[in-house]
Amino acid sequence: MSGGHWLDEPCTTTAFAWTLRRRDGVALGFTSHDRDLEIEGLLFRAAPGLVPSAIVESATLDGDGLDIDGGIASDLISERDLDSGRWDGAALEVHLVDWTAPSRRRLLAAGSLGEIARSGNAFQAQLRGPAAALDHPVAPRTSPACRADFGGPECGIDLMYHRREGRIVSVRGEELILADLADGARYRFGRLRFLSGPNCGTMHDIADGQGDRIWLTAVPALPVDAATRVMLWEGCDRSIDSCAARFGNAVNFRGEPHLPGNDLLTRYAGAT
Repeated sequence: MSGGHWLDEPCTTTAFAWTLRRRDGVALGFTSHDRDLEIEGLLFRAAPGLVPSAIVESATLDGDGLDIDGGIASDLISERDLDSGRWDGAALEVHLVDWTAPSRRRLLAAGSLGEIARSGNAFQAQLRGPAAALDHPVAPRTSPACRADFGGPECGIDLMYHRREGRIVSVRGEELILADLADGARYRFGRLRFLSGPNCGTMHDIADGQGDRIWLTAVPALPVDAATRVMLWEGCDRSIDSCAARFGNAVNFRGEPHLPGNDLLTRYAGAT
């Protein structure tokens, strides 16, 4: 907070301001003030998709105690984008600002949005803040498969060298046929991003691939047209064989491939 004790002044000039940053890099600002505000170069629109009365805090750590409800009051938050999952996992910051000097503000809440549920012209989401980290184990679990995220810091593989751009020829449910693709199996367990069309910017997991075809784990929320451009990232089955033979990365393998399994406890003399 800057500007001294501006909240203690006899006549307060406060408004809510919230910043939403989607995973595809799009950033939007909204305010409860009746005029647009500019804060650090970002325009905060006076046409919010959220309303202050819909933000409820509690004293518990469940979901960090913050639920967000709202109506689709801004054209920038469309029903199509909500349904396609563009706002899932978006980073959210809620500030109290002095609308006469927007640089004076106080952070009220920060985190990321969980999956957004929509009903008619309204939506509901829960804020996942720092307390969500308490749900994760404090120590890694032993596993014959690699625990690292493929392409992440622990993996060490640079995904820049394991991606390619493609063009869709035809679509049938989860199945996509791509032009000039002959090694679809390399993209099993990988990811796909749409670069054009109604789903542009959204990411999808790849369940399988073969030849010029790949299968997504779910049908895209919006229609996919032929000639849509996509970006494909290769996947990894997290086995030591793939890590060593395919990627030459066994030194970074985060697993215990030779650890005896539970079947060792059930063996007895003479068993084969």
